[in-house]
Amino acid sequence: MQLDIDGVLDLHHFKPREVPDLVREYLHECRRRDIAEVRIVHGKGKGVLRAIVQDILAQDPHVLAYGPAMDRSGWGATVARLHTARTPPSPRTAETGAAVERKRFWQKLWPWRRN
Repeated sequence: MQLDIDGVLDLHHFKPREVPDLVREYLHECRRRDIAEVRIVHGKGKGVLRAIVQDILAQDPHVLAYGPAMDRSGWGATVARLHTARTPPSPRTAETGAAVERKRFWQKLWPWRRN
């Protein structure tokens, strides 16, 4: 299946076992094309695809931050900010991954919220 690399990945047509490799390859291609924000549509459902996607994003050193889409899709999509070829991750981010950086991101956005 040919996918458009436009910053939006809809996972509705894929099986959960296909998702990890697909998401990793899509993120790699977006970084290569200097697409800094990616929207991954996983649906609301039971949250199986959302958990897979967020686990991948948390471990990827090229993901600056991620969180639920703040529009009408709500929990049905996750938005990720990426380090691109022009903005590579710092050595610290490369070592810790996005999970630590994501926590810092949300603490800056909402300082009263502690996760």
